[in-house]
Amino acid sequence: MFSPDVIPAGPVVLRPLAPDDAEAIVRACADPEIIRFLPLIPVPYTMDDALRYLELMRQEWQSGGAPFAIADATTGEWLGNMSLMARPRGITEIGYLVAPWARGRGVATAAVAALARWGFEHGAGRIELFADVENLPSQRVALAAGFQREGVRRGAEEQRDGTRHDLVAFARLPGDSGERVRPLLPDFPGGSLTDGVVRLRPLTAADTADYLALRNLPDIMRYSVPSEPTTFEQAEERCRTAGASRLAGTGAEIAILDAETGAFAGDIQLSGVIPPLGQAMTGYSVLPEFRGRGFAARAVDLLVDWAFEHTSLARIIAGTSPGNIASHRVLERAGFTREALLRGLLPGPDGTRLDDVQWYRLRDDARR
Repeated sequence: MFSPDVIPAGPVVLRPLAPDDAEAIVRACADPEIIRFLPLIPVPYTMDDALRYLELMRQEWQSGGAPFAIADATTGEWLGNMSLMARPRGITEIGYLVAPWARGRGVATAAVAALARWGFEHGAGRIELFADVENLPSQRVALAAGFQREGVRRGAEEQRDGTRHDLVAFARLPGDSGERVRPLLPDFPGGSLTDGVVRLRPLTAADTADYLALRNLPDIMRYSVPSEPTTFEQAEERCRTAGASRLAGTGAEIAILDAETGAFAGDIQLSGVIPPLGQAMTGYSVLPEFRGRGFAARAVDLLVDWAFEHTSLARIIAGTSPGNIASHRVLERAGFTREALLRGLLPGPDGTRLDDVQWYRLRDDARR
């Protein structure tokens, strides 16, 4: 059983919750992000709710848990809540919320790392952390605090509207180094890439309608694998989980925008990531109204340049249909070299097999 302590954590301390924290907790729990990602929190959140929570947390110590306030190390101001919670099979789970006025300062990362160390010092054999698949800040905190991503628990959390969301699972063991886990595919500097004509930013759930319309264009389907319509559910899932997939290092789904208007113009991906080979594949699609303006080649160039500068990838490949001359021209303009024709590589309609022209670009290739 844990016992109350004060745990130093860099710019903050973890201390037992106090009655004086109630007012700040009420203010924080009106935050839209807390409401969105913590569906068990009452809405609206009242002073009675906060006082009830504080009493439950006082009792939690007797049940094997360890609830703390995250507080400013100098002033003692409440900045968030954080708990270790006992789970079956000797497993401990860590959960937290950070007030909106305390975000962007490394508060959550410092507190999670410190509480994990304290938990191991007090006998925890495994500490788990779960984050909504769309809660990218929380996933970044887990990685920064040395937690390893272990997978996705599908439909693990019920939402306010009765639907169920996936949770990304992370864990640390006592023998883990605790060092920051750096994503293979990090965030774009400043959140996007642009050359003044096109802008690339991560695909999000808000892009679902545009992405669905793009994927179901006949000439896009023709060159897709598999070459069949995309459903709304498939498009929503792809857009909703794009950020989590990028943090996992499995791929990057990127929206292509008109830099001047911000209009959705297409999408581009890095997929088939093979870290030991330093290789990934790119693919792209552009809406008809943006074709003939160099958008695809510009997008490929931006994405590949970023990959070579900010990741360990050293070889980017692409595949095209032998008859897709427009796509050949895009890759040539983006500095790719034609490498091979692979006979019958891809599944086609009615059990047929289709040829694929393979292209590559290397990190050390001379630029055009």
